[in-house]
Parts: sequence; C-alpha cells; structure tokens
Amino acid sequence: MNAYPSQPPPISLDSKTPHVIIVGAGLAGLFLAILLDRQGVPYEIYERAKAIRPLGGVMSLNANILPVFEQLGLLEELKSISLPTSDFHVYKSNMKLISAIHGVGSEELVGYDYQLFARPNLYDIFLARIPPGRLHLNKKVMSIAQGKEGVMIRCSDGTTYHGDILVGADGAYSGVRQSLYKMLQAENLLPESDMRTMGKGFSCLVGTTDPLDPEKYPTLKNKRAILYQIVGDGNQYTWSAVNVPDNRICWNVVSQFASTSETEDEKFRNSEWGPGANESFIDEVKGFLVPIGGTMGDLIRATQSDTISRVILEDKIFKTWSHKRVVLIGDACHKLLPSAGQGAVNALQDAVILANCIYDLESLSPGDISAALEDYRHQRYPHVVEQYEASKINAKIIYGQTVFEKLIRNVVLNYMPKSVQAKSAMKNLAYRPQATFLPLAPKRGKGPVLPQKPSKRYEAEQNKARARVI
Repeated sequence: MNAYPSQPPPISLDSKTPHVIIVGAGLAGLFLAILLDRQGVPYEIYERAKAIRPLGGVMSLNANILPVFEQLGLLEELKSISLPTSDFHVYKSNMKLISAIHGVGSEELVGYDYQLFARPNLYDIFLARIPPGRLHLNKKVMSIAQGKEGVMIRCSDGTTYHGDILVGADGAYSGVRQSLYKMLQAENLLPESDMRTMGKGFSCLVGTTDPLDPEKYPTLKNKRAILYQIVGDGNQYTWSAVNVPDNRICWNVVSQFASTSETEDEKFRNSEWGPGANESFIDEVKGFLVPIGGTMGDLIRATQSDTISRVILEDKIFKTWSHKRVVLIGDACHKLLPSAGQGAVNALQDAVILANCIYDLESLSPGDISAALEDYRHQRYPHVVEQYEASKINAKIIYGQTVFEKLIRNVVLNYMPKSVQAKSAMKNLAYRPQATFLPLAPKRGKGPVLPQKPSKRYEAEQNKARARVI
C-alpha cells in the first residue's frame, strides 16, 4: 500500500468497529449503509455517476426482505409508495387471455403482501436516510489495493481513500470486482468460471409514465396493482404494464435474442441502467396492444425520454465473492434475470447478511475480517443459487417463444393446482433473513420461516442488559 501515497487511514473507534468503504450508490449499497448506520459503523459511499438519477421501471418486494424493512421502521413508508399485489394476468398479443392468477403469495398465506412500486421511489426513501457528507459522487474507482493495514481505492480524479473493509456494490460490471479479479488471476487464485462472460439472451426497454387519466386507463382506479404480461406471437417480444401509485404505469418490453453473438457490441453500451432510448426498438414495439387500453407507443410517449432505459438482461453467479478485505454484493457477484422478481431482493438480502457479519467481527485483524466476509458468502450462496435457477425457469415461462416453452407456460399457468401454487409460494418465501443486531420482526403468515444464524454479540449484549435490570 505504500506504493500509493495518500492521506492516512481513518482511526477506528475501537478494536471491533471497522471503517467501511462502499463503492456504488445503488439500492444494495444504500441499504447496507442504512444497516451499518444502525450499528454505529462509520462508512463512506463512492459513486461514479455525477448525479443520482434512478430510472423508471417497476420493482416488487416480498416477504423475503420486508421483515427487515419492518425492523428498520421503513415498512409503512414503503407501503405509502406501493400498491399491494397478488394478481398476474397473461395475454397473447391479440389480447386473448392465457391465464389470470389471483391471490398466490398473498398476505394471508405468507404474512406480507407483495409491494409493487416505481423503482425511483425506493431510491428516494433510502437516500433520505444517508447523512450529508457520506455520499460522494463523480468518484469512479480505477484501482484498489489492500494489505495488513487496510484497503484503499484510487479514483479517476486522483483521490485515494482508505478503510478496513471495501464493499463492491457497483453493479454487474463492477470495477471493484474487475480490480480484485486481476489480483487473484495474477496469483492463480481465480476460478476459471469467474473469467467467463455473463450469459445474455434478452434486451429490455423499461420506463414509468407520468401521471395518466384514470378515465382513459381504468386500471389506475384499482387499490391493488395488477400486472399484465403479454407474450408476442410469432416474434421475439414480450411486454408488460402495471399500475403504481400516483396514477402512473410502469412498463417494459423484452426482446429475446436469436443468438448471443448479436449482443456482444451492444452489451458494453448498455451495461448499466442508464438512459439511452433506442428509436429503432421503439418503432418496432410502439404498435403493440396493451390490456389496460391503447398501445405501448402510448405509454412510451407518456414517459419522459431521459428516464427510459434500454439494457441487456444477463445472468451469472460468480464463485468468488470476497478476498481478504474486499467483498462484493448484489449484481457485482450475482446477476439474476428479472423474471422471478428476485434480483433486487437478493441484493438487499446480501446487505443484511453482510451487515450481520460485520456486526459480529471478533476484531479488525486481517484474519477475522477475511473470515467474516467468507461467512457472509457461505450464508448467502446456496440461497442465491436457488433463486438463480428459479429466474431461468421463470424466464422460459414468461418470455419463452419456442413451442416447448409455450407448452410449459400453458401447463404452469392453467393446469397447476392452486394448492401447489400456494405451497410453492410459501416455500419460496420461507427464507427471510433479518438484521440480527436489531429486535426481530415477529413471524407472520401460515407458512414456515427458515432459521438463520443468530448473533452471539447481540445475545451477549441482551443478556447483560437483562442482568442489569434484575
């Protein structure tokens, strides 16, 4: 580290409290910051963008993560920007209904309704809880270094910053991951699979309209969100629309690539959720009908052009999530297809488990930090693999255009008994990790909840507190 002259590392508050550098101000990085703040752990966030401009598009959160929102006192605020939903309607492109699913995964069964909302609104909630001065914009990380004394990042403007732990929360094309993997590759420590590119098969156009007239779009009058999914007939497109608060509609169009080779050049131009309307794409889809009324072109025209994003939908789970003082969360270590609605949920779950492991650090020694980061990966990896496989299956059901995929879609949506659907929903929502350094939210719903690793430190502190009362 002496090869990189910079300011001295920050002084730790005690022998167990690390100074954490978070690279990336996406949802995972901001959520981790909120969790660390509740622990009293100092942190700084470095974001490469010059301004935080979250783009449109729909998100949903469910029982897999909502208990943590309850712990943090954020659940009611989340509900204020959301509509509950458990309805999913699938149509052919001629507006013939394929299937209408009602009530699966509802509050009665699993304890929490799915909360569906426009993505930027969740950013606003998180950003409001980041203290002034903790978020640093226009800080693109160019390189990292780590050693016994700590970890350091060097940014494109020549500034350098030190800490005890570096968290790469900077997305699918993470600069932290790329720097870390170069180090590991030079030492022959990087698995061969981590050197491969991400799988890619879809391109997506996504946005959220300005407020619309409920008389023209009656679905806006609903107190619950209804997701309308349309599967193109004879083309590679699927598209969707869903009502969200404030009389807005979130929409997307997904195009399935005929081959992976056609995406290579485009991949790097669309590696993040950034603006970049594609006129030829819009021209192809603007005439598509939507069950809520009108066409996709109507919804696109009602959306501010600088909030429309086109991205490549990719998927991969990296094997290497941490090394010494550096750790990855969210898309930086696992990229899931959005078909199962679990990408953001898994990124937030990463933040929860990593915060738990940081809270239980034995000391700031390199060995203890490395062990804590490895424990985070050990706890999370099996669950991410499960959701990764689910996302690939759901992609075939929702986006698939082959004869076999159409057959599977018909069987799953129309012939699977509701009891089986309900059982599957409860199983999928049984994994609900919570912040173990806070009072746990009560168990809700009829279904089982998987146990999680408790915090020895929190239990010891609670026992001391009870002893003082006695």
